[in-house]
Order: sequence, then C-alpha cells, then structure tokens
Amino acid sequence: MAMTDEQRPTNASRPAMRIGYGFDSHEFRPGVALVIGGVSLTHDRGLGGHSDGDVLLHAITDALLGAIAAPDIGALFPPSDPKWKGADSAVFLQEALKRVREAGYGVSNVDCSLILLAPKIGPHAAAIRGRVAELLGVPEDCVGVKAKTPEGLNLEGTAVAHAVVLLNLSVGS
Repeated sequence: MAMTDEQRPTNASRPAMRIGYGFDSHEFRPGVALVIGGVSLTHDRGLGGHSDGDVLLHAITDALLGAIAAPDIGALFPPSDPKWKGADSAVFLQEALKRVREAGYGVSNVDCSLILLAPKIGPHAAAIRGRVAELLGVPEDCVGVKAKTPEGLNLEGTAVAHAVVLLNLSVGS
C-alpha cells in the first residue's frame, strides 16, 4: 500500500542513499524455457520456479525491496498464488521499482553476479545488461553483470544470482 503525503518521511529524516542486497537460486529443469535477466537464452534446460524462474531479476527485485525495507519477493508474489504461475519476472521487478519510487528513491546503479556452469553468459551479457538497464530506467553503464563458474562447489544443475543496488533520494522527493 502506498504512503500518503502525511505518512511519507521528509528528505531531512531519510538517508540520502540506501543499499540493498538480493539473492536467488533455482535448479535447472528439462522442458522449461531459460530466461536470465529478462533475456531468453537457448539451452537444453531452463530454471524451475513458480514464475519464469529468472534468478537474476528475482535477485535484483529483492535487492530493490531490501533497500527500502519492504517485504521480499516471496511475500509480495507468493509461489502459493496461482496468479504468478509462469509470470514474467519483469512484473516483479517493476512492482519493486514502483515501491522504490514511492519511497522517494531512484536507482543509481546495480551490480550482479551469476554463478552457473552453463550456459556461458559472456555471449549474452550485453543483452542482459541492456534489458536490466531498460527495466530499471537507468543507463547501461549503471548495470554490472558478471558470471562465474562455481569452481569446485557442488552447484551442478543450479543457477545462483547475487545483486546489490544503490538507491539515491530522488530530486523533489
């Protein structure tokens, strides 16, 4: 629920910057489309989840929500609700961004790391970065996307995403 003007803190009582951290993981499953960062990738398996399983957008969504101390993605879009079955994760991110703006903040930048064995993200990193920037309404140079292999960790069949966002008070808030 949105705050009324009377409930909204003044700029003097709010921090100029807020940081949020998000994490998500999903297992690979056959017969599911693979979507990472809002981009469809060709692969023999996709990420299981109640929605489209986009680990990167889920992590960014939780980072945005965490930065403003809002409920997390699971509380706002519970997997028990059939309404969200197969949903485009961009919907979740847009709701989180709306809440960030209602709180008087704007996104300064986001930095993300993906951890998975395959597919290789390098060939898709620019497209993912561009899509995330578009969804957040920020320049591409405000979005970092990196991918790592799990280097000896037992993460075969799993994709993990970490995201950190920096928010700044919006002018005129």
